[in-house]
Amino acid sequence: MSMRIAPDKNKPSVAIEIPLTKPLPDYDLEQVEQPTPRDIDGILVSQGFRDLVDDARGILTDLVAHPPPLPDGRHLVDLDLSGMPHLEIDQLTGAICPGDEEVYRPGLWIVLRDTQSPATKALTEVELEHVRVIANTLAKKLNL
Repeated sequence: MSMRIAPDKNKPSVAIEIPLTKPLPDYDLEQVEQPTPRDIDGILVSQGFRDLVDDARGILTDLVAHPPPLPDGRHLVDLDLSGMPHLEIDQLTGAICPGDEEVYRPGLWIVLRDTQSPATKALTEVELEHVRVIANTLAKKLNL
């Protein structure tokens, strides 16, 4: 099970789902595989998971404000005059992520939106590649 990135059709936003695939002892999240979605609910309201979301918000805020370069070294080309990218965090919360063979995991649910694009225009391929780099960097920094 891996990260899922789903751009919205005809909207300048993208949803990112990052399931927890291994225990995170620093957050007291030891049992990340559960047999039912109801069992995940208890994890999502735990203090450890709330701490994970808080840490993710801080890291993601920094990554959106100071995006890493794309794999080929390019930066997002559509920057405004301040040098800040147009992406912003619309949503960051916990998610119940279905896995293989009736296994569920807690995860992070993130929605990023381009604030400068028209409301009916989908994200460009360059923006989506940039979102992938941001999401992968976030997962790496959180050791997910």
